[in-house]
Amino acid sequence: MRQSQMFIPTLKEVPADAESASHQLLLRGGFIRQNAAGVYSYLPLGYKVIKKIEAIVREEMDRAGAQELLMPAMQPAELWHESGRWDVYGPELMRLKDRHGRFFALGATGEELITSLVRDTLNTYKKLPVTLYQIQTKYRDEKRPRFGLLRGREFIMKDAYSFHANAESLDEAYWAIFHAYCRIFDRCGLKYRAVLADSGAMGGKDTHEFQALAEIGEDTIAYSDSSDFAANLEMAEVMDQGKERAEDSLPLEKKAGRVSTDDSDWVKAEWFKARSETVLVFLRAGDEVNDVKVKNVLGTDMIEPLDPEQKPDAFHPEKGVRVLADNGIKGLTRGVLYSEKEDVTYIQIDPERDLNIENFFDLRFIKEGDPSPDGKGTIKFAKGIEIGQVFKLGTKYSETMNALFLDSEGKNQPLIMGCYGIGISRTLSAICEQYHDEDGLIWPKSLAPFAIHLITVNPKNEEQLSLSDKLYHDLQDKGFDVLWDDRKERPGVKFADSELIGCPVQVIVGKKAADHIVEVADRREKERVETGTDRLEQAITELLNGRN
Repeated sequence: MRQSQMFIPTLKEVPADAESASHQLLLRGGFIRQNAAGVYSYLPLGYKVIKKIEAIVREEMDRAGAQELLMPAMQPAELWHESGRWDVYGPELMRLKDRHGRFFALGATGEELITSLVRDTLNTYKKLPVTLYQIQTKYRDEKRPRFGLLRGREFIMKDAYSFHANAESLDEAYWAIFHAYCRIFDRCGLKYRAVLADSGAMGGKDTHEFQALAEIGEDTIAYSDSSDFAANLEMAEVMDQGKERAEDSLPLEKKAGRVSTDDSDWVKAEWFKARSETVLVFLRAGDEVNDVKVKNVLGTDMIEPLDPEQKPDAFHPEKGVRVLADNGIKGLTRGVLYSEKEDVTYIQIDPERDLNIENFFDLRFIKEGDPSPDGKGTIKFAKGIEIGQVFKLGTKYSETMNALFLDSEGKNQPLIMGCYGIGISRTLSAICEQYHDEDGLIWPKSLAPFAIHLITVNPKNEEQLSLSDKLYHDLQDKGFDVLWDDRKERPGVKFADSELIGCPVQVIVGKKAADHIVEVADRREKERVETGTDRLEQAITELLNGRN
């Protein structure tokens, strides 16, 4: 493509509201433009990269046995009422009403719609298993869109759904898609980890997130320094670190005010409101309660902290309050707890004796330096960008939406489902976070908008222009994707734009054009090497073969 004819509106200055490197460089390089908060247009360069990501996704999903379809973005509200998620999904669900007063949701995800499509068709075990996927724009009304494409209100997503007659079939599909995702992100050149995760509002159980490692990431990954263990911070199991119980328990004492004492045995109380009950959690004062773990112990889909003014006295909870405790205080006999309501300090607390605890569980966030849950090494933290997730949904949606099939014994059973998502536009941003320098983007060769950036230093010079034109056509004939900067711009502008755009190889036609000598440079290394045009294809191939 001739750059003089291509829409690439590069920017010299960093936009004031662009916080992340990917956001800044995608804007400056002319890949995207913002239309509203969290809503972007993909310009020709950006859309070329998106299509390359999509092509990799399609190849690997097809290889895993999935079939592509396309569903509407406007989803009838009654489907969300059937699943029970219309009222519980939250304000992120974009709702609208047509001229006839009928409500719709702009698709944030597709479980309801896909279940409605298959429930009258996949009605016998003989038609199972089936995996369907689509690549489509999704909509979520984020409270605070930020970091460009990393957290937007409109984004491109690949979502897939599998349907099964038994758990073994679901397990087979789950790991087939899991490994397809590994191949996808490997082919995209990403540094990533597959981590244990929480299913959140999606429901179901058994889920992994794929996290691209990046300092800008909003998720924290806990991983072992000596094994392959990795988990989302909310899901990382803490090995039981309660003290061995002392033989003697001293009588409980109560002292006025907040008494200064050894901090190691301080206990604190955290209050939560679940859908139908109030929950009190005791843990060490230096630990942080993990609300996801509390939610999972309770078997509920929603808990929230009580407002400070609503918190009762922790030492004397009302009847009906469920009292749980973290394993970290199990075995204490010298616990200390300050009651703000009473303005007194209880000392020599034996939690098992004094706190009316129903049971002990792993209820805290893991910390750096804790033993790895797999028994190998210690825990370290890293930041990650979630780019994909795989779920075993089970029968959550098929039961509520009456999606049944006849099993081999002629009995009606709910379809067993899996769900698998990749954020296409988030993957684009994650790649930019990992592949850039201070001058611009450095695309991996599998995703670069063009493999070669052919730069004519002075297009007014007939020899440079003629040689560039010949090379442009010759390289295209040999299968290379070429962007030719034939613009009548100063060389400094051309080189700055080339660094921003980040094509893997630069071919520079300059003063030695008459001798058929050009310069070739790897965008990553930036070292220019002169070569004759008779060796140009070989030089380019060597550079590309040395790239990921």
